[in-house]
Amino acid sequence: MSRARLLALALLLAGTAAGGWFARGWLEDSQRLSAMQAAEAAIDAAMARESTIARAVEDRLAELEAGERIIDRGVIREIEKPIYRRVCLESDAIRLLNHAAAGTAPDPAEPDDALPGSTVPAD
Repeated sequence: MSRARLLALALLLAGTAAGGWFARGWLEDSQRLSAMQAAEAAIDAAMARESTIARAVEDRLAELEAGERIIDRGVIREIEKPIYRRVCLESDAIRLLNHAAAGTAPDPAEPDDALPGSTVPAD
């Protein structure tokens, strides 16, 4: 009989532990549900407040008329292509710069151009 009592006591203890575990789970679930419902209520209240504000802004914007005009006039710029002259560069560098400004490639067999304003010694 003592074995039967021990077995019954163990079963009673196990049942009590399982019941407490289930009850704790139910309590935590109800707390989570309450928190979710409170968050949803706060979100709904914020959305209602913001939609009221948005409706008031839209109504006010509908009443307004455009009071200013924007006129866009293009600016015309004329760009002068520079012609490089010899100041402190050698004639080969001047020739390369002038060809680069014109967008052409210099011919390596082409002799150097005479510099504008320079005097060519007479033979």
